[in-house]
Amino acid sequence: MIQPMKSNKHKNSFSYALTKSVPIMCSYFFVSMAYGMMMTANGFPWYDSLLVSMTVYTGAFQFVLTTLLSSGASLLTIAATAFLMNSRQILYSITFIHDFGKMGIAKPYMIHTLTDETYAVNCTLSLPYHQKKSVMLWIALMARCSWMIGAVLGGALGQIIPFSLEGIDFCMTALFVILFIDQWEKTSSHIPACLGLTVACVCLMLFGETGFMLPALIIVSAILVFYNQSKSEGTANSQ
Repeated sequence: MIQPMKSNKHKNSFSYALTKSVPIMCSYFFVSMAYGMMMTANGFPWYDSLLVSMTVYTGAFQFVLTTLLSSGASLLTIAATAFLMNSRQILYSITFIHDFGKMGIAKPYMIHTLTDETYAVNCTLSLPYHQKKSVMLWIALMARCSWMIGAVLGGALGQIIPFSLEGIDFCMTALFVILFIDQWEKTSSHIPACLGLTVACVCLMLFGETGFMLPALIIVSAILVFYNQSKSEGTANSQ
């Protein structure tokens, strides 16, 4: 009697995670196909696309890595570029320190597979923790599998039928717009969203397209920390 209940719970977690993951999977599949084709165009076989996707798993840097490898860049240059491009993940991971810390052997995998998209979707989950951790793991697995499948298929098709998927990466922008609207509708306070938009626009004008992300995240995080701290102190004083 107990086993079917457990199976049903896992089935429900999988179904819920699937509905949350479909936008990510569709975006990842087509963008990773473009990546696989780019690898092929630069002389790398399809299995190199799979190997890089399994070990690196960061979309933007994988595109850059293809260029760096093709140009014969040093390991130090590659490592420094990877750190600078993905340093924002340090701030993302702070949100899930406690959640990932309780996931046992799945913790390293959850850290490795945390991306912009999975982070955004995980932030929308309003579930009891025992179900939330299962859903987050399924989301991470499905998102990563869709990226690897797309990369391999793109690499294979690039060797047979070379064609361009230029512009398909806009689906990632559309995904974030949808997630932003979903968050806006679910939260009563829109201060973080308005603050994020304002700071991002200012940093974009100051630092340009390639350098605005990290300073924007640091500034927004710092402001929200001080805001929440002052709000908590005000509540405590009123009591």
